[in-house]
Amino acid sequence: MRKIIVQEFITLDGVMQAPGGPEEDTSSSFKFGGWTAPYFAEADEAAGDFMKRWMESTDILLGKKTFELFAGYWPKHADMWPGIIDVTKYVVSDTMSQSEVENSGWKNSVVLKSVNDIKKLKNLPAGRQGSEGTAIKVHGSGNLAQTLFKYDLVDELCLMIFPITLGTGKRLFGEGTIPAAFTMTDSLITSNGVIFAYYKRAGKVKTGTVGA
Repeated sequence: MRKIIVQEFITLDGVMQAPGGPEEDTSSSFKFGGWTAPYFAEADEAAGDFMKRWMESTDILLGKKTFELFAGYWPKHADMWPGIIDVTKYVVSDTMSQSEVENSGWKNSVVLKSVNDIKKLKNLPAGRQGSEGTAIKVHGSGNLAQTLFKYDLVDELCLMIFPITLGTGKRLFGEGTIPAAFTMTDSLITSNGVIFAYYKRAGKVKTGTVGA
């Protein structure tokens, strides 16, 4: 079975919309696109080491909007993300055809139509060898990420949490998120206050009475 890793940039109040630039996603009149940029400009060496892990190439799973954004950028900048051309790119969309995906200019791209298609993909054995050979990473794709949480299809979370609040914008966790426990497996706080936090799924939520 393969594991699905949701990997996101988020603010303290959970906003994940348009972290990379002003034009990335302006839906709902979002005005804060590119909110991560000042922190990357001041990134330290430790953050750089974590980012290498963040950018390690695995097969990726994307929503339609993020796929179109990535397909327009990464084929022209593949030197910035080694291996991204060769891995399989899965896009979840009930409106895109396989021929449209293949004509996007991003080779090794496959369309999935439904949650059942994602489940079938997750249940397949790893296609490549290596420490991340079984991994499928989700980048951006907020609606898709919320669907994965709703159907308990997330095995790991990799969050880069920035020390800002925006008060508006698309958020990572929606009302459909199921109760779930996670265990932190690694973390880092950078010199400019960004938190890298890695979690893996750890069963059901447990409750009790404090001090009892």
